[in-house]
Amino acid sequence: MASASLLKSSPTVLDKSEFVKGQSLRQSSESVVRCHPTNATSLTVRASYADELVNTAKTVASPGRGILAMDESNATCGKRLASIGLENTEANRQAYRTLLVTAPGLGQYISGAILFEETLYQSNVDGRKIVDVLVEQNIVPGIKVDKGLVPLAVQMMSHGAKVLTALPPALLHTINREHVLPNGVPWCAFPTDHLHWTFEVAQKVWAEVFFYLAENNVMFVGILLKPSMVTPGAECKDRATQQVADYTLSLLQRRIPPAVPGIMFLSGGQSEVEATLNLNAMNQAPNPWHVSFSYARALQNTCLKTWGGQPENVKAAQDALLIRAKANSLPQLGKYTGEGESDEAKEGMFVEGYVY
Repeated sequence: MASASLLKSSPTVLDKSEFVKGQSLRQSSESVVRCHPTNATSLTVRASYADELVNTAKTVASPGRGILAMDESNATCGKRLASIGLENTEANRQAYRTLLVTAPGLGQYISGAILFEETLYQSNVDGRKIVDVLVEQNIVPGIKVDKGLVPLAVQMMSHGAKVLTALPPALLHTINREHVLPNGVPWCAFPTDHLHWTFEVAQKVWAEVFFYLAENNVMFVGILLKPSMVTPGAECKDRATQQVADYTLSLLQRRIPPAVPGIMFLSGGQSEVEATLNLNAMNQAPNPWHVSFSYARALQNTCLKTWGGQPENVKAAQDALLIRAKANSLPQLGKYTGEGESDEAKEGMFVEGYVY
């Protein structure tokens, strides 16, 4: 439901036995946090990591740039490859990822890339490490570290990491009980156009997220958040760009501390153009955060189709990627017009029951 990039926490450990299904949402810090003594040397080391973390977050949240999310699992990457008739092999995954990271000038619009574990250690087709190729492009490489639900407290030793959060059953029950439409239908079955109810649910979710971030001493100045926008249902014909921007900014203002350097939105099944238009609408006035993008399909969809697995199409596919990257650089600055967009870029990408 939500994710955090470049997450840094204090050296605390949560007891897994306390993650019991159906427990109350909040417990006192004394009951869930185990503090360990430390020495001056370790404090100095942590301070240097903290400085690097803040600097990395600021680098990623630089004007006119955003994140390329290419951290699809091998299974999900296989689905993407299958859509263009390719087998899910390491060679094909390598070829596609090479296409992405070697697009000339990509770093002008992309400041960070989230990688899957395989990609972190993978070389491109020319034998150079993908991580090194990204650094040469002035792109900060990050890694999706989650492999299931574990206690929050971890020490991040790399440039950046993406950590997913899941909603506890008790929170889902509370939201479902409290947020119903006038006819008594719970929010999880709300009609397609009820932006207000999406907003109400998101407020509760983000209140809980930041409560637990604070409980675990997460350093807000060193994180980037990757939330979804407040959007209408996928089947709603009126995409209501200005309303999406207004509701989403209102959510950020009510729930996100200004100390957080950047809000890097996911596209969430929107079309390439819709995700870009909504981002542009949110940047028509100054924000206390760097409001930008961390898109996967909304950057890659046309690129993937253009490539089609054919070596002779690599340049055209890279050009398509650069077009989308630039198209999302402009709205980060509030300067996108939408002129010249293809019909294909306007096609929605919502998949019911989508699993990442």
